[in-house]
Amino acid sequence: MAANTPVVQADNLVVKYGENTVLNGITTSFGAGEIRVILGTSGCGKTTFLKSAVGLVRPFSGTVKLLGREITDPDEPATQEVLKRVGVLFQGGALLGSLTVAENVALPLQMHTTLAPRIIDEMIRMKLAQVGLPHAYGLYPRELSGGMRKRAAMARALALDPPLLFCDEPSAGLDPVTSAGLDELLLRIRELLGITIVVVTHELLSIEKISDRIIFLHKGTLLFDGAFADARAIESGPIADFFARKEPSAALGAAPPQFAVENNS
Repeated sequence: MAANTPVVQADNLVVKYGENTVLNGITTSFGAGEIRVILGTSGCGKTTFLKSAVGLVRPFSGTVKLLGREITDPDEPATQEVLKRVGVLFQGGALLGSLTVAENVALPLQMHTTLAPRIIDEMIRMKLAQVGLPHAYGLYPRELSGGMRKRAAMARALALDPPLLFCDEPSAGLDPVTSAGLDELLLRIRELLGITIVVVTHELLSIEKISDRIIFLHKGTLLFDGAFADARAIESGPIADFFARKEPSAALGAAPPQFAVENNS
């Protein structure tokens, strides 16, 4: 991948579920080493965008590229090779309860490498140390707190040293202190590994703390793409309502104003 190639690039992405258009003409790109936050109210298409990016949902039209390659059929060998270089932190962690933390983290290494067990064990311990869980090696997910489960799941997502990490609502269900600790971890991981991190979240404090840039989706369209400070400066419409935690203006009978999307290609 060339140095100036976007890590994530969507071009006129349209996704439909039956006759329902969920994403309509999304064009955006994320650069290397940045933390990009995806915002919007429930049902705006945030999770669908993530699913499209990792090949779980096929576009009706348009394209999504990861690391310079178009994502099409996830079963194609070329797509599988790209997806091996992408980590995903699921909202609930998605750890396997019958396996220890170490065994969970080992899964990607066992499935996608031919490393010797001794090397895999060393990598497990290194990844757990990176997320602040060296003591959780032999524990089961049920023995962990909510925040610890998220950290263990992040260790698994980072097991193959991906240059790209997707995080779906990483702070969901966590108390404010634990959520703040997870924000610090994301910043530290970005600094330590230099990876691109894409985060879906509704947590306003997290958005302000971790985001380099944000995109705001509204009813399946891209309403804003740019710096957090510029988004906060918007005084009316769906974006202002979101940050003020108000009912959307459109729901009150007012037509939402349109905002120019910054060209960051």
